[in-house]
Amino acid sequence: MKKAHFDFDVIVIGGGHAGIEAAHAAAKMGSQTLLLTLTIDKIGLMPCNPALGGIGKGHLLYEVSALGGLMPQLATQTYIQARMLNTRKGPAVQGLRLQIDKDAYSALSQKMLQKMANLTIAEKIADTILTDANNTVTGVVTEDGTTYTTRSVVITTGTFLNGKLFIGDKVLKGGRREEQAVTGLSRFLSAMNLKLGRLKTGTPPRLLAASLDFSQMEFQEPDPLNYLFEFAPHKSTSSHPCYITHTNEQTHEIIQKNLHR
Repeated sequence: MKKAHFDFDVIVIGGGHAGIEAAHAAAKMGSQTLLLTLTIDKIGLMPCNPALGGIGKGHLLYEVSALGGLMPQLATQTYIQARMLNTRKGPAVQGLRLQIDKDAYSALSQKMLQKMANLTIAEKIADTILTDANNTVTGVVTEDGTTYTTRSVVITTGTFLNGKLFIGDKVLKGGRREEQAVTGLSRFLSAMNLKLGRLKTGTPPRLLAASLDFSQMEFQEPDPLNYLFEFAPHKSTSSHPCYITHTNEQTHEIIQKNLHR
């Protein structure tokens, strides 16, 4: 029996954190891998809080490190401040957090993926996943009609499936600000009787540093540490200043007056 030929062993849809790790792992294991992403220069973009680790997620970075993933390496090379949280409490609730230079993180993600063997990156939007009579995956069709055959597909679409943006009173279609939502693949997955859920995430406002009075804020010192998220020892050397602000009664009054909106 003749063995079927596939363009790729693995196709990864989406170039966020999960997509980076999936594409990196597959290519590193020798699989011919295709990463589909809307825009190459948005790979690894951190549009929300540009921090890694913390109490609820830090242990996951150590697991990624143990499996040879990229995120801990990227964090080591692009962080601006390291802190151990909850040091006044017991060790069970302490956690390492790194504030990240999000532009540097994204640029380094792209650079490391683009130089990998066995990995191809294409600026395409996945529209349909092809299957055979046994419902076995055989390929992906993109919005422009291109067909790629494959034996496996990894979907790491993040906020883009039928994505909605809430900006004040406005509700817009989009995966991220100024980026379109993915609707074709959403329809396909729904037609396959796969239930699509929705998780809401809030993005903090971006402020112009020149407009701020830092003397009114609480300065946050970095912690001198001998380790980061990689198992190899790395002394924390970056000490970019961070500042803490707090809400007040006026803030709460504004929120209370607008809860109905």
